[in-house]
Order: sequence, then C-alpha cells, then structure tokens
Amino acid sequence: MAEGEVTPGIRIEEYIGRRKKLVELLPENSLAIISSAPVKMMTDVVPYTFRQEADYLYLTGCQQPGGVAVLSDERGLCMFMPESTPKDIAWQGEVAGVDAASEVFKADQAYPISKLPEILSDMIRHSSKVFHNVQSASQRYTNLDEFQKSASLGKVKTLSSLTHELRLIKSPAELKLMRDSASIACQGLLKTMLHSKGFPDEGILSAQVEYECRVRGAQRMAFNPVVGGGSNASVIHYSRNDQRIKDGDLVLMDMGCELHGYVSDLTRTWPPCGKFSSLQEELYDLILQTNKECIKQCKPGTTIRQLNAYSTELLCDGLMKMGILKSRRLYHQLNPTSIGHYLGMDVHDSSAVGYDRPLQPGFVITIEPGVYIPSSFDCPVRFQGIGIRIEDDVLITETGYEVLTGSMPKEIKHIETLLNNHCHDNSARSFASFSLQG
Repeated sequence: MAEGEVTPGIRIEEYIGRRKKLVELLPENSLAIISSAPVKMMTDVVPYTFRQEADYLYLTGCQQPGGVAVLSDERGLCMFMPESTPKDIAWQGEVAGVDAASEVFKADQAYPISKLPEILSDMIRHSSKVFHNVQSASQRYTNLDEFQKSASLGKVKTLSSLTHELRLIKSPAELKLMRDSASIACQGLLKTMLHSKGFPDEGILSAQVEYECRVRGAQRMAFNPVVGGGSNASVIHYSRNDQRIKDGDLVLMDMGCELHGYVSDLTRTWPPCGKFSSLQEELYDLILQTNKECIKQCKPGTTIRQLNAYSTELLCDGLMKMGILKSRRLYHQLNPTSIGHYLGMDVHDSSAVGYDRPLQPGFVITIEPGVYIPSSFDCPVRFQGIGIRIEDDVLITETGYEVLTGSMPKEIKHIETLLNNHCHDNSARSFASFSLQG
C-alpha cells in the first residue's frame, strides 16, 4: 500500500471524512453502533472465508473480525478491539488490537472488547437514539440491558438508512477501485469465453473465471458465478454449475470480482461452439439493443425505475413481434428482475435506497436486460428453455455515463470472431481427452 493508505487505494483522511459525514446525519445526542462481520463456520473447526461487513469496512478500514465500532458526535469513533491469547496467536496469527485502533485506524477512543459491556452500556444510557444494522448485529451489544431497554422504548433505529446514502456517491478513490475491479472482471470473462470452445463445461468455466480474476489481483469473486448452459440459463440465479454444455447451446455467465472491498457485476451470453443460430441471434439482438438503448438513457436525474419501465417496453415490443409473448401481462414470467441495481461495496449496494432516487454523478449501477424462457412456457417450442442476459456496470457522470465494463465484447460479430479466430490451439482435443478420462 502507498503511504497513508489504510486499505489499498483508500487513505486514512477519506475514512475520517466518512465518519464526519455520518455524524452530521445522526440526530442530536445519537449513537451509531457498527459490528464487524462474524466468522461463519463450515464445520465445527473449518471457517468460511471471511468477508468484512461493508459499513464497518467503509467507516473504519478494518478488515478483521471480532470488533465493534461506535460513532457519536461527543466521542467521535470508539473502537472495541478483539483480545487474543497465546493460543489464538499460535493458531490464527496476530490481530490488530487497541494500539492499531488508535495508530492505524485513528480511532478517538479504543478499548479491548471485554470493556464493551460497561462502556457501551453507559453510552447507550445517555443517548436519545441508537442506530445499528439488524442483519449484522452482534449479541455482544444486543444482549445488553441498556440496548434492550432502548429498543423497547422505540429508540433503536436502522443505521443502513444513513450509511447507504453515503455509499451511493463514490469518491475518486472508490471509482479507481471500481474501474480496476471491472477491468479484472472483463479480462477474466474474456479469457474464459476463449476457453469455452475447447472446454464447454459449466464447472470448468466457473473455475476458469475465478482463476483468471484472482491471478489479476482480485481477492475473491463478488458472488458464486452463474454458469448456465442451454436451459439452465433460463434459471436466473442458477448455481449448480455442474453440467456439460451441449454443442449449439448458449451459455450465460454472470460473474463479478471484488478488489479491496469494491465489486463488479458482469454478464455475457454466447455460443461456445462459435456460431449463433439464426433463432439465437434474433433473440440475442433484442437483448443487446435493449442493453445499449438503456445505457444511452443513463444520466443525472433519471431513475432506475424509469430505466426499468423503458426496458420493459422495449422487451415487450420485441417479444410480442417474435411471437414469444402473447400478452404483455405475461412479461414478468419471462423477466421478473429489474433492469439494474446500485453497485459498490456490495453487489446490490445501498439496498436501503429505493429505485425512485434520481441518479447523480458518482452513482454506479448495472444495466442488465434479459429474458428467461422456461421450458414449459406457452410459446413456440424453438424458443423454450432459452436464457439470455447482457449486463454492464455504468458510472453516472456529469454529462451522462461511462461504461466500466465496456471492454468486454457483446456484439455478435465480435464474439464469433473471438471464438473462431482467437481460441487456444488444440483446446477441443484437450477437452475430448478430459471427457474420456472422466
């Protein structure tokens, strides 16, 4: 990290500025309690990979579990830090403690976590309102008598209604990380697309895209990739990723990666065989044109709800003309999703903010039109079981938009050229050998 950075790309001054903005949003004599994410266990001794709670990371910069942060106008940032025993250190390594809270994260006050019941109880007792996040709440403070008393009196409020407002507009430093995250995702998906002709297998492609992202610096995937071949693509959040992709079928891959706390979210649909059929091309082109037209509408003042209504109109018109949709009222059976969502530290970022909010410069959203036709849907048989989505990440600027994922091809001619002229040599024979061994 560069000098002065607490996390890669984000300086301590930015974290301090975030805390000041949150304090300004808090009502007078109020308290904000933010808990770190808990360690979740896969088995009794095997933990899942830890991911920090977004608000805790946003305000403190601390990436480790076991802490609770408290923010108020009177006391500033107070951090309660985990205490480790020699056994803990032997098994898990050193942890940031009270000294790090003061010296690294610039907390105004810092205490070992064992002091929390006494000190926080007193803070709650003298506060008119207490804000916290229910989903990430820790029993370390929710079991306190003073907290439960405040809750019974209606003094406990939801913190995300404030923090999600702050997280909507990205700083220049945040946008640098989001551009880099999107760039890694594009490179990873492109390499995986080229790999798909020789290895048309959902599981292999899922592993490949994670590998390609991680070797480029991503800490993790933003979510378990969706790799749906054939009719699996019509399942919106398909996650099995364990089927071979039949020759001639499309594959839909929805993926994203996380870079130092900021995520990308990208979807492309293509034929691993290298050629769209005329039917696939007709439906794909409808989704592509909707994607491009909706991106053109991205500008300050527009809302996601307006973009969704526009995309619904375009897709309904197209699906009616193709004979797939007999009535507009059936449209949501083919696409129950929104055209997009806010993007940032979480995939569905700032979820406490509604889709009627006018977009502002610094917002990042997704534009992801799609159609998901169940095999049982009443339409011409040739269309049944097809799923197509094209998703991009879009930054709202002063004059319009910037497509952060614009380097990832989505035009039919570009995809076919890549698959037929730039795939790895002998990959088809490699997969044939793999199939025989399996």
